[in-house]
Amino acid sequence: MLDRYAGFYQLSEQAVLSVMREDHHLAVQLTGQRAVPFFAESQTGFFAREVDAQISFVIAADGQATSLILHQNGDKPMPRIDAASAKQIADRTAERVKKQSPAPGTEAALRRLIEGVASGQSDYADMAPALAAATREQLPHLQPFLADLGAIEATRFLGVGAQGEDVYSVRHANGASHWRIALDATGIISTACVSAGP
Repeated sequence: MLDRYAGFYQLSEQAVLSVMREDHHLAVQLTGQRAVPFFAESQTGFFAREVDAQISFVIAADGQATSLILHQNGDKPMPRIDAASAKQIADRTAERVKKQSPAPGTEAALRRLIEGVASGQSDYADMAPALAAATREQLPHLQPFLADLGAIEATRFLGVGAQGEDVYSVRHANGASHWRIALDATGIISTACVSAGP
């Protein structure tokens, strides 16, 4: 059963989840992170002890996994891809990390995202479906947090993260926030996460 699940699953245009069999469990590694053991809780569901995350596999009629869903801060579906596609993504992300320059459009997209969430008028069409769902789910906490920080006064690009996302520090009228953001090939926000501080 574990051997059928081993392979590569695409989170975004910059990140891949690699699933490997290790003895009687799976090891799961996201681009730019270390591998984490996942243990079976059902035929298709697995959980991690080290982090608060679960994965579930979507199985085709022939018994092979066609995709998986990462259950962590919302549900993130990931289609299965072949090794050559996974290598292309890894190479492209490594090149972005090496260059350390922002992707076109991320700063403008970040400003739109912050202003939309803070006002309670997010443009969900500007987000990938998984990000839109996570934003809706977290809006009761995100909206007051960003509204309290106040208007954006300045943004500063800090670099490219390990998963190819652009990292920004945002100064607001009443504090600061720290962001990671990535766009897909069409300019849609595929990844965004925020923490307090510069």
